[in-house]
Amino acid sequence: MARQEPPPRTSGRLAEDASPAGILARIRAALPSLAPSERRVAEAVLGDPGQASELSISALGERAATSVATVMRFCRAVGVSNYPQLRLALAAAAAHERARGNERPVPGTDIGAADTLADIIDKIVYTEVRALEDTGSGLDVDVLSRAVDAVAKGRRIDIFGVGASAFVGQDLHQKLHRIGHMAFVWTDQHAALTATALLGPGDVAVAISHSGETEDTIGPLRAAGERGATTIALTNAPRSTLARSADLVLTTCARETPFRSGATVSRIAQLAVIDCLFVGVAQRSSDEATEALEKTHRAVQGHRRPHTQRRTKGDD
Repeated sequence: MARQEPPPRTSGRLAEDASPAGILARIRAALPSLAPSERRVAEAVLGDPGQASELSISALGERAATSVATVMRFCRAVGVSNYPQLRLALAAAAAHERARGNERPVPGTDIGAADTLADIIDKIVYTEVRALEDTGSGLDVDVLSRAVDAVAKGRRIDIFGVGASAFVGQDLHQKLHRIGHMAFVWTDQHAALTATALLGPGDVAVAISHSGETEDTIGPLRAAGERGATTIALTNAPRSTLARSADLVLTTCARETPFRSGATVSRIAQLAVIDCLFVGVAQRSSDEATEALEKTHRAVQGHRRPHTQRRTKGDD
């Protein structure tokens, strides 16, 4: 079966007129895929964006123990065409960060063994809110719109994810199924590859992986693309193998720390993007989606206990 021409491959890179915080979100998202020398530039910039914005390109290169050419490669890697634009973006981001800091003290994000439960609450909430804000800033609306179109028109939607990403995939499956779309979720690579054999033009495959380097997810997405399906990747790494294998790339911007290796922050960011995708799809057929949601809601009403006044000790 000949494959139809997919939509132009588009990443979740921010437009240069995005919010001031956007450049920092882009840099954090790009970190895993940067070369070691480029990563040193990123770390120098993230360490003090305001100070970095005042440095010449050669001074920033010296601070990162690298060359001017590497700084220029770093600029292109984070979606900035030249160094003066990077300096302007960093200056705006630094001002935005200072304003945020004045509104609320910024806690350190790493959780230590000596932290109290109050400290843990503050750090987790701050980090998750920050991940949502950064993900919202970095989410390319045009790419999201193309993904919504593909899913809304798709004959069937197959969703791939393992580990923590599998739970996110199950959430998307449940949401799409409730509004009448033929959706399947596969959390085992063999089952996923078997499912891709039935895909073709007009179908959609969605692969979810924080790192973008999970082979159990990459393999099925590539197989779906070879069958002619439109492929969508949801990842934190826009330059990852998964992203390069997809027609459309939706990106999150979430940083996990050693104490949050259970993918708490990344899961929150992924769910936010999934919600945006789902609502966009539901909006394309608002009346039908509303009717389907009402039907599925009524289907479980008989299995819920009625709300009653709770009895307390001493009641008759």
